Amino acid sequence: MSRNRERRVGELLKEEVSQIIRHEVKDPRIGFVSVTEVEVSGDLKHAKVFVSVYGSDQEKEDTMKGLEEAQGYIRRLVGQRMTTYHTPKVIFRYDDSIEKGVHISQLISEVREKEKKEKRNNEPDKTIEGKKEDQDK
Repeated sequence: MSRNRERRVGELLKEEVSQIIRHEVKDPRIGFVSVTEVEVSGDLKHAKVFVSVYGSDQEKEDTMKGLEEAQGYIRRLVGQRMTTYHTPKVIFRYDDSIEKGVHISQLISEVREKEKKEKRNNEPDKTIEGKKEDQDK
């Protein structure tokens, strides 16, 4: 199988699964979900769908349980919409890369703020020095 075909099937699966979760899965446990990536096996029979979930730890856990129970329903709908010989088995995996990115962003912001404060504290007070120079003249 061509890697290009795997990539194209993965992109199509990502779009379809996103639409299905957003509009057709009615499980109240499933909260705000973003499909971040899809990895398709070489034989196109398995697909790992990586999802990011917004909410508390309990909401994330409930959402993942809801998605696992909806796997068969989602696979059936994907099979109706895609024109492949085999419908890939959908396996959901939690993706925390967005959370890690947000955390790193916050750390960078904190470091920048510290640097700004240190820079302000280390600069000599120009108004006092300016007055001293005027008095010396």
